[in-house]
Amino acid sequence: MAQQDSLDPLDPVGGDTLSGQLLIAMPSMRDSRFARSVICICAHSPEGAMGLVLNRPIQKLSFDALLRQVGVEAVPPQRDIRLLNGGPVDEGRGFVLHTNEWREEGSLPVEGGFAITANVDILKAIAEGSGPRQCVLALGYAGWGPGQLDAEIAENAWLIAPPDEALLFDTELKTKWDRAMSKLRVDPSRIVGAAGHA
Repeated sequence: MAQQDSLDPLDPVGGDTLSGQLLIAMPSMRDSRFARSVICICAHSPEGAMGLVLNRPIQKLSFDALLRQVGVEAVPPQRDIRLLNGGPVDEGRGFVLHTNEWREEGSLPVEGGFAITANVDILKAIAEGSGPRQCVLALGYAGWGPGQLDAEIAENAWLIAPPDEALLFDTELKTKWDRAMSKLRVDPSRIVGAAGHA
């Protein structure tokens, strides 16, 4: 899977077709960075696609430590959220995927009632106990160039499923891929390389 650096992941682009959908890696996924991954597509257009991996935890950095790194003072934080490795592109940049009842200038809407925000104000709000009702914080993202994601789907690299809040926001990361497959009523052991759309 290619990384695509030129797409600004928070530039709204027209013609989204998979925005808000989940990509579920097929059991045959050869790229170890994406094996058994569940990805929320946040933007998808002819210019490319951007998504966040939802089931890869970051072990060596806590939310509290991240707040200190960006100069946010909340000791102790009123809310604590798990940090995710959102993908291999721009791993030093943070993105908060969240429910869209909380939005601010710069938040990008994601289909299905969600949004993505990438500024320090949302971290302050979360640390103070406010902010969005549900959220995940990812460092880095998965990016595709023009037509790349569509080609990978055509090559049966991914299944597509509608999102739900549990798959997006819960902390049961080890079972997320299996639960996403179950949502499609797919038994991974019976897949031989055929893919389909939910």
